[in-house]
Amino acid sequence: MSQVTVLGAWSSPYVYRVIWALKLKGVDYEYVEEDVLHNKSDRLLKYNPVHKKVPVLVHAGKPIAESAVILEYIEETWPQNPLLPKDPHERALARFWIKFGEDKFGALFGFFMTEGEQQVKATKERQEQLTILEEQGLGDKKFFGGDEIGMADLEFGWLAWWMDVMSELAGVKGIEAETFPRLHAWIQRFKDIPTIKEHLPDRSAMLTYFKGGRAILLASAKS
Repeated sequence: MSQVTVLGAWSSPYVYRVIWALKLKGVDYEYVEEDVLHNKSDRLLKYNPVHKKVPVLVHAGKPIAESAVILEYIEETWPQNPLLPKDPHERALARFWIKFGEDKFGALFGFFMTEGEQQVKATKERQEQLTILEEQGLGDKKFFGGDEIGMADLEFGWLAWWMDVMSELAGVKGIEAETFPRLHAWIQRFKDIPTIKEHLPDRSAMLTYFKGGRAILLASAKS
């Protein structure tokens, strides 16, 4: 086994946060694809017995679970190409917005799991949270932490790829330049970074995968 191993699933934005961080740090790793929906491996159950989910980072035989925790571990273990600011206040602000992203994921994602009047309400809530994120989190900066990509950008990286796919499938508008000009510009900058551009899931495969996933979610909500 490699010194660093990532247990992941190709469709998970949580997994890609970890992949992006390792790539930005220049850390070599082995990637192991897990079938988390139908056939969880013994290795996954061993390394993440509490949640039984991906991602899991295994470093020198020791596992770390939960993407936000893994990113902090990566930052502390491999300090090169830092993902958090040196200034304590700026670092705290970055962690604030990372926490915001974790707390508001359901609000940003809810439109995908609903339809009809519920979807209208969920889409309105999503727009409200995106407005807060654009005005208070990103502001006029190139990236959430300033001029360079950082940990907060990785937290919201799913907005740059997954949100567009989910919006298309749900029949709602995505993050458009007319409504969210600064977030839209950030998305383009984020995706233009070679490390990010080279490590994104195939969009066609995502459309197929999440179309099936949405159908299951909607059927479950009706039962």
